[in-house]
Amino acid sequence: MSGIEQKTVSSDEAGMRLDRWFKVHFPGLGFGHLQKLLRTGQVRVDGKRADSSTRLLAGQVLRIPPLGIELKADDRMNARPKSTKLTNDDRKAVEDMMLFEDSMVIVLNKPAGLAVQGGSGLKRHLDGMLDAFTDSKGNKPRLVHRLDRETSGIILVAKTRQAAQELTKAFRHRNTRKIYWAMLAGVPKPRQGRISTFLARDESEERMRIARHGEDEAQHAVSLYNVVEQSAQKLSWVTMKPVTGRTHQLRAHAAHIHHPIIGDDKYFNVENWELPGGIQNRLHLLARRIIIPHPSGHGTIDVSAPLPPHMQQTWNLLGFDVADYVEEQDEID
Repeated sequence: MSGIEQKTVSSDEAGMRLDRWFKVHFPGLGFGHLQKLLRTGQVRVDGKRADSSTRLLAGQVLRIPPLGIELKADDRMNARPKSTKLTNDDRKAVEDMMLFEDSMVIVLNKPAGLAVQGGSGLKRHLDGMLDAFTDSKGNKPRLVHRLDRETSGIILVAKTRQAAQELTKAFRHRNTRKIYWAMLAGVPKPRQGRISTFLARDESEERMRIARHGEDEAQHAVSLYNVVEQSAQKLSWVTMKPVTGRTHQLRAHAAHIHHPIIGDDKYFNVENWELPGGIQNRLHLLARRIIIPHPSGHGTIDVSAPLPPHMQQTWNLLGFDVADYVEEQDEID
């Protein structure tokens, strides 16, 4: 990092402690050095001093000073300026993902396997690829929410600071609808339902676990689901809607009702279950559609993403036809 950065807290990071946020985003930063940065006011939240236990709110802006001396060697190498070829390659790759663009917003169809933000050992991620769109004034498009690395589909990018603030506000106040498609093991009963639990991070396994109300860092999570089609009692095509926006929420909730998402290596928990032939053992979760007020204050953004290749293969094998799906099925209550 060559200078001061400003990063916006995403909706699914709401409630996270400040020190944990740094651990996620800057794993090479030493704890002692972070404490010094906080103590001297070099790290700020919405322009104010903060301590390591500060709970973050969606939409808050973090001031981050240069941290290069504390990053691991491989991270420092990754921070070197990209060649023109790499920049052009990133621009082309992002342009190929575009589903919608105007003067304030870009809507991308993120492929499965591409990380949204950097981490230890990650050389390529969407946030870094957006550097290719930095303008002459140094303004770069900003991510306003996240998707898991293996989840494909809709992700919003703000082209201006105003757009980032308005979109983040919409997420924070839940003035948005996100619809996911998933392939689950078995068929949930009832066919339409509501899942409400508390979730907390399981540090030992880098996943979320069902928690009790009042546990440290436990957050309330609510998801809605609706079975669209099924293949006998083996598999079901399900629409899912996260009412809240917690990390791994849909994946943890599907496992909680004993119908985990196909290909989920963190949460699949059905014993003696065999994957049907012809179906790839990859996460079958698509951020299918987003409906959100346009940051200009006029109109609505309503964009849908197609099935990724591995999910389309499964749909074809099972005889499920996307053309038969009607958008009214997105109305999960």
